[in-house]
Amino acid sequence: MLQACERLEQERRARAAQLVLVEREVDIGSDEAAGRRDMLRRTLAEIEAALARVNTGTYGICQDCREPIAHDRLEILPYARCCVPCQHRRQPTER
Repeated sequence: MLQACERLEQERRARAAQLVLVEREVDIGSDEAAGRRDMLRRTLAEIEAALARVNTGTYGICQDCREPIAHDRLEILPYARCCVPCQHRRQPTER
């Protein structure tokens, strides 16, 4: 779990730094930057939620099926809440 915390902290620092830059763009009136700002805020909230899951011992467990989330997925998206199959079920089909 120490590696997970370190990875999440690294992600949090990177996203927070990005947010500072994007907020400057928002201040000068960029609508595109406002969308990026909102996305970064949501990502930071997801990172905070993942850190809370570390503390409660549920990090790396899918919130839908309660099975372990694949290590490779957590390497790519350390704040993932769900395993890949459950995430696919959550997303609307694009047809």
